[in-house]
Amino acid sequence: MSNVVQFRRTTAILTLVAASIGGGLIAAFAVSHNAAPVPVVAHADTNPAVQRAAQLSNSFADIIEKASPAVVKISSSRVIKASEQQGNNPLMNDPFFQQFFGGRGNSRPRDQRESGLGSGVLVSSSGYILTNNHVVDKATTLKVELSDGRIFTGKTVGADPQTDVAVVKISADNLPTLPWGNSEAARVGDLCFAIGNPFGQDHTVTMGIVSAKGRSLEKGLRVQNFIQTDAAINPGNSGGALINAHGELIGMNTMILTGSNSGFGGEGGSIGIGFAVPSNMAKGVFDQLVKNGKVSRGYMGVSLGDVSAETAKMLDLKGARGAEVSVVNKGGPGEKGGLKPGDIIVGIDGKPVNNADELTMSVISRQPGQTVNLDVVRDGKSMTMSVALGQRPGGLEADKSDDGDDNSQNNGDNNDGESFSVRGIHVEALSSDIAQQLGIGPSIKGVVVTNVDADSVAADTVAQGMVIIAVNRQPVASVQDFKRLMNANQGKEVLLTFNFRGQVSYTAVPAK
Repeated sequence: MSNVVQFRRTTAILTLVAASIGGGLIAAFAVSHNAAPVPVVAHADTNPAVQRAAQLSNSFADIIEKASPAVVKISSSRVIKASEQQGNNPLMNDPFFQQFFGGRGNSRPRDQRESGLGSGVLVSSSGYILTNNHVVDKATTLKVELSDGRIFTGKTVGADPQTDVAVVKISADNLPTLPWGNSEAARVGDLCFAIGNPFGQDHTVTMGIVSAKGRSLEKGLRVQNFIQTDAAINPGNSGGALINAHGELIGMNTMILTGSNSGFGGEGGSIGIGFAVPSNMAKGVFDQLVKNGKVSRGYMGVSLGDVSAETAKMLDLKGARGAEVSVVNKGGPGEKGGLKPGDIIVGIDGKPVNNADELTMSVISRQPGQTVNLDVVRDGKSMTMSVALGQRPGGLEADKSDDGDDNSQNNGDNNDGESFSVRGIHVEALSSDIAQQLGIGPSIKGVVVTNVDADSVAADTVAQGMVIIAVNRQPVASVQDFKRLMNANQGKEVLLTFNFRGQVSYTAVPAK
């Protein structure tokens, strides 16, 4: 069964993990038949890490007792439209998309009323609660239950779908709170605790470690920099607290990988791979939502991709580091600052850039109007460029922009029906309808991969649903462009730039 990313939702079965650590000195006695027992004593380990673990091993109750009251249960009620009821693969469940790829449609779902359970964290004694956007999204009613049993009606102050962060307010004072921690200071291997209401089981606590940082997942969210943990997280934990051994909030539990193929909103359980929005990111969003009701982010108006070792070799780069500019939006901040497709951004404001996600996170952490200095490599030459950031578009499809020229962005509508096959890759024109089904912004031009021959040289690197936007860094706006560029590189390895569900990346297709 395949791994899938799953938002924390509601209902079903309790999974409770309890762990205890014990330690101490062990004494052993050696005995001979004609000699008195001789005691042999093991000496305490003087390793500082071992000593810290021994100090923590007695009990975590004091930490949890102080932190748990700040975690609340959030009950929601909402109407789920038929268009939102998607299965394992939202694209494959769309009738139009199924017809396009030759699939078979299912019976049309009907609107349904859904009751959900999630969690939240009190971060203000005056009643402001941090939670997930998907916990409160489209909710008609919100009920917030505190650890002492009191129930309040909640109101959504603001929500940010791009980070899955929302703020709920209740009318109460002198409430218990969790202090903000510094998620940047959290280290892989640090102890952590998840507190929430999985499957409606109030104030369940699970323990684990910080498994990884800076995780990015391909499931719709556009701003991703998750903390990964093996602390058990299950449906209902969404919006709950991930705290460190000092009782500080270092993350907000958001989603998990499951061993089932239940997809979004399914009931798959924890397999020890959970994800939390880092507290530093959550606090930045929280502060803006409380103050303005919305979030403003810096925006360069470019599409970026990682520089892999394979790409670096083809581009004659010295190392696989940086972010490559694949698309520059017409009239956007990047174009005004002088950026061009093919530029490799290796630094921002004097700090190195290792990959596209790192650069994106750095840009969106800044405010619109702020100027950033970029270290750029173009055609093997280093240069510095200054870009005055614009306002990042809202919503999940953040690559949509009003900066483009509508007359030039027909997404191949005039080429409907055209197709071409080469090296086992079958492509067709990218119409506006298909682009919408694939989650591709209207400014993107290219061709869509409709099928890949299983025995072809492209089988391991190209997949159905990819939108190819460039061949060897030469833009592809139509099937004819793709045909011309592929024919011009017969017998050669080619580098394809593609957009998949709004994310730009690169792949190489062998010559044979």
